[in-house]
Amino acid sequence: MYRVYRMKDAPRQQFRWAPHVAGAASVRAKDYEPGGEVQADSEYDAWSRLRASEGPLDVGDLLETEGGALRICKYVGFESASWVVQEQRSAAQIPPEQPAQPVHI
Repeated sequence: MYRVYRMKDAPRQQFRWAPHVAGAASVRAKDYEPGGEVQADSEYDAWSRLRASEGPLDVGDLLETEGGALRICKYVGFESASWVVQEQRSAAQIPPEQPAQPVHI
């Protein structure tokens, strides 16, 4: 079983025109929308099954395995991907505000 994530339109346009880079892609969750699930033996089987449906996979779309591994659809096939996790700064990491210094003229 694969979970499908559809890339939103604005990021898809940037993705289409970006040069191909080999290796794992880093993807942001905010650029994707859930797109259902598909039962398939491999990502290529999923692509084939969805190709004949109303919602075929497009370049930039993701497939996620039950184990959480991501595969991104590219012009050359499928490649590994991973979610970008933005670090939240804790209160201890945020420097305290300094009081404003008086200005002498």
